Amino acid sequence: MIRPLVRLAHLDMEGFARATGLHPELVRRLVALGLIEAWRGPGGDLCFPPDQVAAAGRLQRLHAGLAVNYASLGLVADLLDRIAELEAALRTRSRTTRGATWT
Repeated sequence: MIRPLVRLAHLDMEGFARATGLHPELVRRLVALGLIEAWRGPGGDLCFPPDQVAAAGRLQRLHAGLAVNYASLGLVADLLDRIAELEAALRTRSRTTRGATWT
């Protein structure tokens, strides 16, 4: 039997639903759509990393603010993540060139 050296902190379905304010059935749907990361525990129950509480909050805000369905939220979230990466790369690039122009 293999045992991990460190126990990973996680939330069960009840704890995750309580922390996010989402109905457990909606949580299951978000997991099925791949919008929230989860794994099956030893008893077959869903387990969630603590950082997924923030991800669920982001999905709730996007759903309410943009009025898009949950299936479309994956695309919207991916695009927003990509925009953030590109903006960060642009900021890093402008710092390394120190405002020098390439003309």
